[in-house]
Amino acid sequence: MRKYVIMGIQGSGKGTQSEMLAEDLSLVHISVGDIFRWNVTNHTKMGAQVQRVMAGGELVGDDLVESVVQRRLAEHDWNFGFIIDGFPRNARQAEFFLESYDIDGVIHLDLPDSEVRRRVLNRRLCAKCGMDYNLIADSPTVPGRCDTCGGDLVTREDDTEEALAVRLRDYHSKTDPVLELFRRKEYVVTVDARADKEVVQREIRTRLGLPAYEPPRVEAAEAAGAAGGR
Repeated sequence: MRKYVIMGIQGSGKGTQSEMLAEDLSLVHISVGDIFRWNVTNHTKMGAQVQRVMAGGELVGDDLVESVVQRRLAEHDWNFGFIIDGFPRNARQAEFFLESYDIDGVIHLDLPDSEVRRRVLNRRLCAKCGMDYNLIADSPTVPGRCDTCGGDLVTREDDTEEALAVRLRDYHSKTDPVLELFRRKEYVVTVDARADKEVVQREIRTRLGLPAYEPPRVEAAEAAGAAGGR
């Protein structure tokens, strides 16, 4: 069983790298941000609380974050392990986590603030199905429209210059000490997140001693399918 924490400023690719690891290694990807966004989209009581906080660019309170993580991990659907994204964000949460769970490593995706701004301010979200886009490297076929459902692409409510400035300040003041705590326990591997996602994934696996990353053979599979249909 493998249990990992992935850390990095918003826009560093935590979700992408987590999904790549989870799919290949049969891990459960637990994204605290996704849980909160689901609650916002579905207009739950928690969602209303989270929306008010996110609109101001602030981080959700410790008590709520910890309760969400506890409930999610208590489901015990992670037979082969998990990779948790978006937690812990400060020293209190880190101490809570280390007291409750054994972990095998902490993946730190390092990204300069200037690149964070470039990536985050180019993010878009489908208002209908929730599909994520980034206009830098993942533009839709029809500008402003989701490739999957045709819905309108909108800017996330918390993806503004003002909200991002608050998040960057909070990240460095609260999360940097968490990394230092994990480093003292020799859990942390730091990877430059500016490279292409495949390069970052390979580096993560090398540093953690995991099986090498092999990109999906999409073109070969399509060619085989086309040959079989002739």
